[in-house]
Amino acid sequence: MLKIEAIFRPERVSAVAESLLAAGVTGFHYQNVTGQGQQKGVEVVTGRGGQTTTRSASSKTLLVTVISNDKKDAVVEAIVSASRTGEIGDGKIFVTEISDTIRVRTGEAGESAI
Repeated sequence: MLKIEAIFRPERVSAVAESLLAAGVTGFHYQNVTGQGQQKGVEVVTGRGGQTTTRSASSKTLLVTVISNDKKDAVVEAIVSASRTGEIGDGKIFVTEISDTIRVRTGEAGESAI
């Protein structure tokens, strides 16, 4: 089993969710986060005079799902194709191994609990 964590632009969340559903992933959650990567912040216009300032942190969405190993390539491709704009700040995907999963309601363990 694999845990996929994807950080991407908040305006792409609907496209990513649709793409994951099309790839057969029905269980995932996402949340709005703020952070700094290689982009090193964004310029924003503030005040009535139109002054620009640089905010070191930018808004992103963090999506998390756990999948079986055989779905890895399809899920990564679904996220990349739905979130890519071709500009700095498109995000990152992290893939990690999961040793076990337990469904609380039934007590099922392993891949059947996904």
